[in-house]
Amino acid sequence: MSGTAECSLWSTLLATALMGKESTQRLVVEDTTGRVPQTEARAHERTPMMRSVGVVLLISNLSWVISAPLQTETKELQYLIEPPVFAEVSGRRGDNVTLPCLLKHKPKNYKVKWTKLEPEPTGKQNVVMILGAHGYRPYGRLGERASPRNAHVMDVSLQISHVTLEDGGRYSCELIDGLHDERVVVTLSIEGLVFPYQSKHGRYKFTFRAAQETCAENDATLATFDQLYRAWTAGLDWCNAGWLLDGTVQYPIIQPRAACGGGMQPGVRSYGPKDKNHDHFDAFCFTSLAAGSVFYVRGSLSASQATVACAEQGAQLAAVGQMYSAWHFHQLDQCDGGWLRDGSVRFPISNPRGRCGGGAEAGVRFFGFPDPRVHHYGAYCYRE
Repeated sequence: MSGTAECSLWSTLLATALMGKESTQRLVVEDTTGRVPQTEARAHERTPMMRSVGVVLLISNLSWVISAPLQTETKELQYLIEPPVFAEVSGRRGDNVTLPCLLKHKPKNYKVKWTKLEPEPTGKQNVVMILGAHGYRPYGRLGERASPRNAHVMDVSLQISHVTLEDGGRYSCELIDGLHDERVVVTLSIEGLVFPYQSKHGRYKFTFRAAQETCAENDATLATFDQLYRAWTAGLDWCNAGWLLDGTVQYPIIQPRAACGGGMQPGVRSYGPKDKNHDHFDAFCFTSLAAGSVFYVRGSLSASQATVACAEQGAQLAAVGQMYSAWHFHQLDQCDGGWLRDGSVRFPISNPRGRCGGGAEAGVRFFGFPDPRVHHYGAYCYRE
């Protein structure tokens, strides 16, 4: 191929890729250098404008890979209504939700398969339920809480009871009749909040698995990129990079400053995918409404005495995620430091005032991880 023809081909491909929503495939570009960013100042940045483009181009050694032929037309579905009634459904932990999927025509022989799509594009797909004209069959742990709505004869919507943090994500409603298989995708968004978490041993101590386990111990899960992005739009500004559920490492910046990327624009900055077994970072955890309540027990207590004080109230020391949940959903406001289950001392402020940790913004204030033997703090307890 001549240089002129090759240049013309690449120009055409790039122009097609940049059409965004009108193209159904992406132009994927691999970074083949193997270099790893060492500081925040060298992190890649993803701003709202960059997210809206829908195409990420990373140029390295002029190595280009095309994932699939680009398409500009989508075939109209014959049987399923698209878009669905709601392309995104929101709910809090513990809620019952319905993911809509409706037929506009019903083939003679068919079945509908509901599948939860994993956060990672290459991950395993989990079948939740298969239903047909004569009933339905649930699958897996999520299937135990799943059932068809059956509001009318054309309704194949999925109901999920007692939503958990792990239920959030994208779901596929796929009609299968052997000839015209087709599907629509509905997103279940869990209402909640993201909080950064650092090890008691200092900054950047978690492998990916350790970050997952730490969030779980604190009544949370590793946040997804969408959850972190929404937290950034709501004002989350944090200079330490942390693991996300998809294995990438990112951090949100509202106010650019020298120690956090210098003159780069505000945005969610990304180090990209990292080695889950060997690289170490902090964690961004996500939690939602908790079933119980958090309350404060006064006293000058050590960590062990705080545990006993909660037990005497028929409770246990609150997890960090439970405190964030009480602060966010119930506006918990207490100007006293107290022990939590992880050995940290924190207190929630919904009404900022000068003598309560300073700062003009509401939030959960953090005193670090004091010596558990000191008798300086009360206790934050959690009771179902």
